[in-house]
This record gives sequence, C-alpha cells and structure tokens, in this order.
Amino acid sequence: MSRRTVVVVGAGPAGLSAARAAARAGADVTLLDASDQVGGQFWRHRALPGGGTAPDEASFHHGWGTFTALRDVVAGHPRVTLLTSAQVWALERLDDGVRLRVLVGPADAAGREHLTLTPDALVLATGAHDRTLPFPGWQLPGVTTAGAAQALAKAERVAVGDRVVVAGAGPFLLPVATSLLRTGARVLSVHEAATPAALVRGWGARPAGLLGAAHKTGELGGYAAALARHRVAYRVGEAVVAARGDGRVEEVTVARVDARWSPVPGTERTVAADAVCVSHGFTPRLELAVAAACAISPDRFVVVDDRQRTTVPGVWAAGELTGIGGAEAALAEGWVAGHHAASAPSDRSDAPSDDAALSRAVRRRGRSADFAARLEAAHGIRSGWTSWLRDDTLVCRCEEVDAGTLRAAACATASTDLRSVRLTSRAGLGPCQARICGRTVAELVGAAGPAAGEGTGATPAVPDRRPLVVPVRLGDLAMLPDDPAADTA
Repeated sequence: MSRRTVVVVGAGPAGLSAARAAARAGADVTLLDASDQVGGQFWRHRALPGGGTAPDEASFHHGWGTFTALRDVVAGHPRVTLLTSAQVWALERLDDGVRLRVLVGPADAAGREHLTLTPDALVLATGAHDRTLPFPGWQLPGVTTAGAAQALAKAERVAVGDRVVVAGAGPFLLPVATSLLRTGARVLSVHEAATPAALVRGWGARPAGLLGAAHKTGELGGYAAALARHRVAYRVGEAVVAARGDGRVEEVTVARVDARWSPVPGTERTVAADAVCVSHGFTPRLELAVAAACAISPDRFVVVDDRQRTTVPGVWAAGELTGIGGAEAALAEGWVAGHHAASAPSDRSDAPSDDAALSRAVRRRGRSADFAARLEAAHGIRSGWTSWLRDDTLVCRCEEVDAGTLRAAACATASTDLRSVRLTSRAGLGPCQARICGRTVAELVGAAGPAAGEGTGATPAVPDRRPLVVPVRLGDLAMLPDDPAADTA
C-alpha cells in the first residue's frame, strides 16, 4: 500500500510543524515556500554564504532554538522534499482533490521549472501580512509597514531610518521597535492606538485564562527592558494621523484617540522623524484558500474544524490563515493539521487520539485560542480611524485613488456594492489586486461589517475573491509543459 502524499504550502511555523507531523505520521511530504529560505515572516533571518546563519541570530528572534530544531528535522527527514523559491501560482479543483501549479526558481528569473502536484492532502499555511490603515502622507518614502522594517532588520541588519517612530496596534510593535534598536536606529517612540480601557478589557478579563500564556511574561519583559534601556516612550491611546515631508517623510503628527480611534481635538503634536513603521494587525493570505473554495468566515479567516480540516475535502489549513494567534498557535495548529492530513481517508473517527504529541498540540492550541481572542478584543481596529482621512488621502496606492474619489464613486452609483464601487473608481484593481487596500475600501464605502468590539452585523462584502494568486510572466506560461490530463481552467 502506497503512502499518502501531503503537500504543505508555506514554511513558516505552521507549515514546518505540519510537515514534521505529517512525515512522522508516515506520509510523503512536499513542503513549498516562495522564499529562498524557510522560517516564514516570523523566523525571517540573515542567510550567509554556504547556508549558515549569523551568530547573533538568536537575539533577533523569539524561539530561535525551536526554529532551528524544527528546520533541521524537516530538512533532514527522508520522507520530506523541501522546495524553496517555489511559488504556487494556480490551484485547480478536481473531482477528488486539488491540483497545484508550481514554478520553482527565483521570482524574477526566466526559465523557472514547472511542477504539477496532485496530492492526497493539502495543508495551507500561507500566513498573513501587515494591515496598515491609510493616513495623509502614508505614501511618502520612509513610511513602511512594521513587517517590512522587521524583515530588513532581521534579514539584512538594515534600519529603515535614523529617527524612527513606530505606531499602530498590537504586541507586534514591541519586537519591531526592539529589532530597530539592535540595528542602531534611534526609536523615538512607540504609539499604541488601543486605549487603556480597551487594553484592560481585553487582557484583564478572566485573569485565570492568562495562566496558559504566563511564559510570555518573560518575552514581554525583555521588550520592555530594551525600550526602557534606550529611553523609548511607549504611549497608549495614540496614533500617527499624518506624515509630511519634501520627497520623503520628515515629520509626523501624533494625536490621542478615543475608544473608537477618532483623534481627540487639540491633542495633536508634531514629531520630527525620517522613518515611520506602521502596523494595525494582520490580514491572512487567502488567495489559495479562495481558489480551493474553502469556506471563509465573516471576519475573513478560513473556517476549520477541530482537526484543522477546511470545508473542502482533502484540504487543511493552519496558522494565521485561520486566525491571528501568534507563532505558538501556528505551531500547534500546524501539528494537528499535518497529523490528520497524513491519516487515511477512511479515518473519520472523532474519538480522542492516544498520540501524545498530538494531544500536547491540541492543548497548546486551546491555550492559544484564548490569547488570540484577547488580542483582538484589546487591539482590534475600531471604526473611528476613518476620521483621520482627508479627501486627498490616497487609499489605493496602485491606482492612485484617494478617499474623496472613492466616496464620490459610492455616491454616484448610489450603492455600497463593493464590486460596483471598485469598477467605478478603480480602487483595488491595480497590481496588488486589493491585497493592501481591499478591506479599507470596503469599510470606507460602508460595505463591511462593524469593526472589532463594536457588535455584530451583516456579513461583510468580500474584497479578496480574486483569481490572481501571484503574478506570472507570459514567458513562464508559454513554457508550460503539455498536460493532456489537465483540466482547462
């Protein structure tokens, strides 16, 4: 009897964990990642010639030992085929599964190798990217996402500027500021938009539930100590609401915000800075999940059951794709997904498993779910942020559509239908295909449901149902090998 084949897409914490669990359960595993190294965004690191890592790498990463152990096991496992610089550019649904189209090679190179994979099981672990709310001047050079600043610091030891302001919402701001300090940048201040009351409600509710995350206290203490040592102010209930400069950012306007994140009049002040790093949480990378026809929840995450199965037979999902919960949640979910993806299709029993490693992963996943809920309650985006915008504030940078044009399109069409507004204004129709502005556009035209912590409402419009997974050269398509058995798509 042949072994089951499992393809895992994404080699971050969830994908690495899924690949290891699936191989341990006896499957033949192919692990794909579009980057030239494994680790994902969380463990993005500096690659040295010959494949080694820098000796100071551990100081830039939380859980570096966990990563190196996991990477070494996966890379050396006889049943795991690891392919980096491997981009899945299309996913086709079949009667009995899915087919993946993959290009292997540097993303900007010609003549990449074509692969067609039809696994018994697919685990999606594609992660997430920063969500940044627009504000006047956010298109200026020197304004970056916090994730980009973190990636440059980790992988290149490059600071995005000399005098840096870090702003947005969520605990991610702390490791970003700490990484910038290690690269020699002067971090002027960190501004958390969540108000003190929101932080207390989110993190202070049901104190006993925090026992499962007690180990994070040391991590938090390390970040706090680094900020204190460099005299970096950490201010809550504040946001960067504008940036200005001649050719690049030179100063920002910071203001206090209320519980809805609306700026409090009279609290604005100017801070001279040559770089601003902003992040207001994360948005899951849904392209492949949407292509597979997986059910997506109203808050735009992939719906999974207690085995990490999606609503599509043969497809599992893990990590930030199913909810923003951090690396520990991703590791636990990845293990559960990989283990069950490697199981025989006839294994439909929902009885508890006697596998000790699986049981530990399930318990860790449960603790992480509480952490994720607190994270959203404390730091989730509130609707008052739209009052930061002027009519000339760019919303869609690809197509250079500003807030005034977007609102005029909604008014002209007398509709909040997202498709109608996008076709009229061209917002979200550029090269990024609404990856950056999609949710923002939906919220500005009233096509989305309420923001976090503001009650429930109708199912929001869908800005991310698009066919494009990644850009592909026409030359690559022209070199596709003949495949008589493939369905036309």
